[in-house]
Amino acid sequence: MSHQYDVIIVGARVAGSTLAYELSQAGYEVLLVDKGEFPSDILSTHNFFNNSLAILREMGVLDRLLQTGTPLYKRAVVQFEDVVIDGEFPEVDGETECLCVRRLHLDHILFEHAASQARVTSIEGFRVTDVIRDGSKIAGVTGIRRSGEAEQFTAKLVVGADGRNSTLREKVNSAQLMAVPTDYASYVGYFSGYKQDGDLHVELYKIKDKMVIVFPTSDQLYVIGVMFPLDDQEWSGRFTLSPETAMRELIDSGFADSPLPARLRQSTLAGKVRGLRGYDNDWHQGMGEGWALVGDALSFKDPAVGQGMQDALYSARLLTDILSRYDNWDASWEEMAQTYQKLAEAKMMPRYDMACQVTRNVTFTPEQTAVNRLIAADREVTRAFLGMYNHALEPEDFESRIWSLLEGS
Repeated sequence: MSHQYDVIIVGARVAGSTLAYELSQAGYEVLLVDKGEFPSDILSTHNFFNNSLAILREMGVLDRLLQTGTPLYKRAVVQFEDVVIDGEFPEVDGETECLCVRRLHLDHILFEHAASQARVTSIEGFRVTDVIRDGSKIAGVTGIRRSGEAEQFTAKLVVGADGRNSTLREKVNSAQLMAVPTDYASYVGYFSGYKQDGDLHVELYKIKDKMVIVFPTSDQLYVIGVMFPLDDQEWSGRFTLSPETAMRELIDSGFADSPLPARLRQSTLAGKVRGLRGYDNDWHQGMGEGWALVGDALSFKDPAVGQGMQDALYSARLLTDILSRYDNWDASWEEMAQTYQKLAEAKMMPRYDMACQVTRNVTFTPEQTAVNRLIAADREVTRAFLGMYNHALEPEDFESRIWSLLEGS
């Protein structure tokens, strides 16, 4: 096996496998490594809004993802206190439907697709322990195979695609540029027998200081996530004692004026309820001499806004495009880094800002409730509201539209 590559990618899930595929198509020799083995699951909301489906189609993986039997949907029902916003996501790039594939299937399919490319070498069960330095430049990685064998590989560029707790990011000392801690604890479970009214749809509820998100997913299941304040000692204790019981009781007591309790009572938990107690909505320096970051390693956002999957795809494509513009990377690190940071922020920062708002435990003001009623009352405004999530409309454009409507009322 060769030990010298153009690019080494640490982490082979959505961001890493997408990047490996894109780089191989651009003509680069790639080593793709992951400490885990596939198929394997990971805690995630794993939803693609329809703006991402065109990328999956162009990569040649959409048909195989659909063969898992994961259903498509295009409707959303959002309940803010007693206001219900019900509508469809606007079309983006010719795509109208969304897809929420379980990571057990998604990551395996993306990894196999990337690993099958002629210029990609893949290693599962390889844990990176350190980086190799050539002066100030990152020149490779050292690590340990599952067998215990130590090995090292060198490359012109090493990319961290290893998630919100990125080892590579720590090893290269990437600067944290922003960090907004969440006010919430999050718990997620998969349920069978969950029945919705009408078309399949995503559900989002925010009532007082608690939230719930629901997505139709693979294997005839629904993924349900509940969020409550981190400083709520009572619920924290109940979730520690019995996560499933606590999830059901929280939904029964906190969402009684919604369809959730009745739907959940008819449902059966598949597997375990898993929790994430506290996290930062963060943003890091994305590139330096011989290294770069993509996906959650670059920026992690509150899962309630559902942006992680598409940002993984986008950052992988963006980094590939920038690398392809330069023949001499060693003479261009600073310029490439500035360009990558600028373009990533232009695309991803508006939804990062949305996440930083959602992640705060604040109740709706009377003015916000009035805006919510305005959104719910108009079909086109509802579509524009949902368009902020699938990049059909920028948040600042939606805000301008709302102000115009308020001034005219």
